[in-house]
Amino acid sequence: MKQYNSLQDIRTNLADGQLTCRQLVDHYIHNIKEKAELNAFLEIFEQEAYTQADIIDHKLANGTAGKLAGMVIGIKDVLAYEGHALQASSQILNGFKSLYTATAVQRLIAEDAIIIGRQNCDEFAMGASNENSSFGPALNADDTSRVPGGSSGGSAVAVQADLCLASIGSDTGGSVRQPASFCGVVGLKPTYSRISRYGLIAYASSFDQIGIISKSVSDAALLLEVMAGKDEYDSTVSQREVPAYSEQLSSNKKYKIGYIRDCFESEGLDAEVKDAILGVKDMLKEAGHQVEAVEFPYLDYMVPTYYILTTAEASSNLGRYDGVKYGYRSENATDLTSLYKKTRAEGFGPEVQRRIILGTFVLSADYYDAYYTKAQRVRRLIKEKTDELLQSYDFLILPTAPTTAFKLGENTANPLAMYLADIFTVQASLAGVPAISIPIGRDTNGLSIGLQLMTRSFEEPQLLAFSNYILDKITVEA
Repeated sequence: MKQYNSLQDIRTNLADGQLTCRQLVDHYIHNIKEKAELNAFLEIFEQEAYTQADIIDHKLANGTAGKLAGMVIGIKDVLAYEGHALQASSQILNGFKSLYTATAVQRLIAEDAIIIGRQNCDEFAMGASNENSSFGPALNADDTSRVPGGSSGGSAVAVQADLCLASIGSDTGGSVRQPASFCGVVGLKPTYSRISRYGLIAYASSFDQIGIISKSVSDAALLLEVMAGKDEYDSTVSQREVPAYSEQLSSNKKYKIGYIRDCFESEGLDAEVKDAILGVKDMLKEAGHQVEAVEFPYLDYMVPTYYILTTAEASSNLGRYDGVKYGYRSENATDLTSLYKKTRAEGFGPEVQRRIILGTFVLSADYYDAYYTKAQRVRRLIKEKTDELLQSYDFLILPTAPTTAFKLGENTANPLAMYLADIFTVQASLAGVPAISIPIGRDTNGLSIGLQLMTRSFEEPQLLAFSNYILDKITVEA
């Protein structure tokens, strides 16, 4: 079967009788099993997917199918799906099955998407390489000696390697966008609060946002349209009406675009990544858009601010995993205190333990003002400056990641180097604005390079339309 790059292509073949949903599911399950060494999926919902495919084929035949009929989706192992295992790629939740379905997942199912399985990720979404999973790393399909990025690494690889059409991940500080960049696919982080977080395992609640990994901008737009909107189960979700994103993908406007000069002067920025992004910048200028360099003086403060705040929130959020309520319980405990200690020591991996300890430290009475309070103030400065720039410019463009996909094990001994992989993605997370990574080319090793765009809060229609415009222009010029 040919490789499909959008739901539109699939729906065309479903309509003309060249394809059925059962054949589509069969194709993806065959690919998942054939490419098992990529370790993208932790579990395939095989029989369930076939059953759902048959139901949707019947609906297509009688004209009652939903918007997503023909869409086969994988979900990151941090999203609740009733009756299915949910582990956040951690042993602390070994044996746990979800008692309910996340709002975002339920909305996909209601529109006849087929959920084909749960995907590998960094444990509790903590990582930039997918090397922190207790099930082993997912591997980049372009070069299996390299990482796919993280934490939604399995989700990105699944789309990259044609194991599903799209994936639903989570983005705390770049965990959808950075792996999308490494794997050559589209990664969208919507405005904070645009999609309900009900049913998403919490890492850092004021940052976490469900995001989309897809092969096309049109599919990302349609999935956002289905998942977004108010939810009685989430008091933090936006009450704004949801636009018809999928119907607003044409862009004929001339935009004012800022590129953050400080990013391109960063010592850690790979020369080929820099040249590729600046090439797109020049292309946009030649096409008549106003493109200017802008200053952002807080670049050096973003990663420290992000990690102080997210580890503090993780310390609080992960306190519920204690061996008493659900999931893993140490068999070596002798009393309540040892139950807590041994369960957490045995169930959590090294990176999660590191972040819990760091978060507990910054929240301690002696250091709360010195670290946590100060980081909150800096976050406010970063948000205000980002919003100020976006009042003057329609978009900000910058690299998604400072390098292309690095080798497995290259940064594991140096947590600081690993954390700096997020240097360009955390700005949108700290400011709560929408951002997208789109693939714009490859380096001399054949590895994907991603361009990141940010825009004003709740301006996803223009972000998606402009991203589509850039990809079309790159394709035409190529």
